[in-house]
Amino acid sequence: MISIEHNVITKGHKKHPALARPSTGNFGRNEWALIGGQCAAIKLLADQIINTLSPACKCAYVDTSHNDDIILQPGRLANGAVIDYTDQIDYREINYKTEFNPFKLRETFAGADLVLVNGNHHQAKAQVVIICESKKASLQKRVAQVNNVQMILLADDANEVFDFIKEVVPNWKVLPLYRLGEIEKIIAFFEKQMQQAKPVLNGLVLAGGKSERMGFDKGGVNWHGKEQRYHIADMLKPFCKEVFISCRADQQQEIDGHYASLPDTFTRLGPFGAILSAFREKPDSAWFVVACDLPLLSEKTLKYLTENRNSSSIATAYQSSFDDFPEPLITIWEPKSYPVLLSFLSQGYSCPRKVLINSDITLLEVPNPDDLTNVNTPEDLEKVKLLLHQTTNA
Repeated sequence: MISIEHNVITKGHKKHPALARPSTGNFGRNEWALIGGQCAAIKLLADQIINTLSPACKCAYVDTSHNDDIILQPGRLANGAVIDYTDQIDYREINYKTEFNPFKLRETFAGADLVLVNGNHHQAKAQVVIICESKKASLQKRVAQVNNVQMILLADDANEVFDFIKEVVPNWKVLPLYRLGEIEKIIAFFEKQMQQAKPVLNGLVLAGGKSERMGFDKGGVNWHGKEQRYHIADMLKPFCKEVFISCRADQQQEIDGHYASLPDTFTRLGPFGAILSAFREKPDSAWFVVACDLPLLSEKTLKYLTENRNSSSIATAYQSSFDDFPEPLITIWEPKSYPVLLSFLSQGYSCPRKVLINSDITLLEVPNPDDLTNVNTPEDLEKVKLLLHQTTNA
């Protein structure tokens, strides 16, 4: 054993636990470097793409100041401030003096669906190569950055792909190849990419509560011929790739082996911890979270939520007919909500509804408000029994 103060390393011991990492690049999940063209042409192309795609997805742009730009520190930064924030009429402006390392950059761009990068100055995990004769030498210097090309564009002064690009991009013949001016085709490429990038939807049945007000496990109540947690899981299956029963670690052995279970790893946080535990397991998936204590829930209500899902928001939720607030426990939480949830937790908040109220979400009106009736007490139980009896005998 090698012993170091404040740190012990043993043979075969992993210093850090194995965590599933989101498939982000330098800035976000979906990022493309526009590399090889004149910077003015790259900015213009980015503007055209963003202008078209921005109504459907949140876009971001990354660049570096050029020699002809003003390089003096703006505002109070010149006087020593590390952050200068201004609430403008139509937008917010924030300038930082501190360095942005990769972790800070990914945190800052976490809300963006599409990030376009001036590849002449920054790298991204995917690239669009612009073949421009006047920038040939510059592109050749950056050829090591050309490792995941997905489209090639010919500038006005170019007629064919450079030989050195053919060498590093062996599949160049099968890639989309357009003129830089064929903007409709270029935009169609990005639209298709964003459609294909929509996160996979998994289901999560919240069944890890202690049901203290009820006096017994709500997830085990048999309303529809099977325990409620399994009934909800079966309802979610047509809408999700995988469905998991969320539970406490001490409950896991009780879960029927025909159903996948996902024990809480963020403990003593209730539903908030269950949602975070799901993202910790699969951070690139969206999670259709449904509480197990919704005995009147119908397939129609689940289907309506999935059909109107907005993956550009952090979540898609129903508005409560009781208090007009979002219903957090029948909600589709997108991958971009993971850092938001963690941020709220770091500030001492563990209420999913508070996150929804104070975030960019898509809020829907529920087709049938009775579907969101939950059962927390024996009194609620009797009321729902009566409603189900009336529905069955109607």
